[in-house]
Amino acid sequence: MSTVSRTRLTAEERQEQLVQAAVTAFSESGYAGTTTDQIARLAGVSQPYVIRLFRTKQELFIAAVERAGDAIEATWRAAAERDPTLESLGDAYGGLLGRPELITMLLHGFAASGDPAIGDPVRACFGKLYDVVRELTGATNEEARDFFAIGMLLTCLGAMRVIGPAAVPAQPWAADLLGTFEGLEK
Repeated sequence: MSTVSRTRLTAEERQEQLVQAAVTAFSESGYAGTTTDQIARLAGVSQPYVIRLFRTKQELFIAAVERAGDAIEATWRAAAERDPTLESLGDAYGGLLGRPELITMLLHGFAASGDPAIGDPVRACFGKLYDVVRELTGATNEEARDFFAIGMLLTCLGAMRVIGPAAVPAQPWAADLLGTFEGLEK
């Protein structure tokens, strides 16, 4: 008879596990299309445990959006330590396109922002990223606007699998558009 020793996770570790599972689940199915039961199964816990830790699906969704925003911020801060320019931050963001769950999570956050309980934290997350870019690079309002405009285009292209690790063959419009970017790996 063998006994398997299971490591008991702390509440913080379990919460971390749930937020990561939420990022994965919400990035695949969006806010409306994902249940707390799906997230619980993905994390290997019970659905009542999810509600005990996060109270509502909204709170868990907001935590997942904030997690994606925090990952982007951390990536930009690391890039700025090497070279505090918009180009450096843009290159670093290009690397994040290899983690489509993060960018798709943000897109689902933007889409769900019509809900006031979700919209305010999502706008705060986006505003924080905007402020971080200006802080790290000294970019003007116009430069930051252009940086985010191109970043949003790349985010949408990544979510559509036009670029990134799961890219599908480029349609003519996509090849034309992608041809306008220097150094972008298709």
